[in-house]
Amino acid sequence: MKKIGFVGLGIMGKSMTRNLMKAGYELHIYARTKAKVEDVISEGAVFHDSVGACAAEVDAMISIVGYPADVEEVYFGENGILDSAKPGTYVIDMTTSSPKLAKKIYDAAKEKGLHALDAPVTGGDTGAKNGTLSILVGGDKADYEACHAVFEAMGTNINYEGGPGCGQHTKMANQIMIAGTLSGVCEAMSYAKAQGLDLQTMLDSVATGAAGSKQLDAFGEKIMKGDYAPGFFMKHFIKDMNLAVEEADAQGLDLKILRQVLANYRTLEAEYGDLGTQTLIKFYE
Repeated sequence: MKKIGFVGLGIMGKSMTRNLMKAGYELHIYARTKAKVEDVISEGAVFHDSVGACAAEVDAMISIVGYPADVEEVYFGENGILDSAKPGTYVIDMTTSSPKLAKKIYDAAKEKGLHALDAPVTGGDTGAKNGTLSILVGGDKADYEACHAVFEAMGTNINYEGGPGCGQHTKMANQIMIAGTLSGVCEAMSYAKAQGLDLQTMLDSVATGAAGSKQLDAFGEKIMKGDYAPGFFMKHFIKDMNLAVEEADAQGLDLKILRQVLANYRTLEAEYGDLGTQTLIKFYE
């Protein structure tokens, strides 16, 4: 496997593309606005005028786009990935998307002689830059194994989660954990501030104890400093939580904390949707 196609060169995608090129893969890319990817083109990526033209040239086609509707478009739309990729191509959706859509892509791909994997990631922009993403893979195990070296170029914690859709279900579980944990960080910091504590001292005191967490490490100081730059967009986290609620409802699960966190974020989305998830602190101000 030498030629990799990539669509979705945003905060995460550009870094992932660069890491694939560093690993020796020939990168073929598509973006709606060529000007936004001129930097990656100058580094050696081959630009195509459509997602279909890109998919037709490669051994594996990767997508990491914004929303399930975008996934649907790049796979099932006119001149999309499924109509354009050669039989035997691996098609890997790394978007956090609907498990049901992952299964739909898998079934349609199989009919066309393609190998589909759902492989959402966690680790944010830092993990994408450093090549240390966690990659959660669903699909046929043989296809997972065939693509393992590709995943290793982008991540360090790579796991086979089960059949089609299982990568997405694992990502839903991940987002549910983050929702509760990040809310806890915001509530604790709001409480500490109201009680007149020195926030830096408080953070240093609790970070290595039972209350320590990746969310506290990633966002505690950013919240304290008013740094709301997105490592992960609030609007995309809201999308993920909506998907998790839908999937939970389908199983008859009432995840009360998830629902409350989602409701809190929705009050902020219109004003702060393009900022980072840590902007949840605004709910408490």
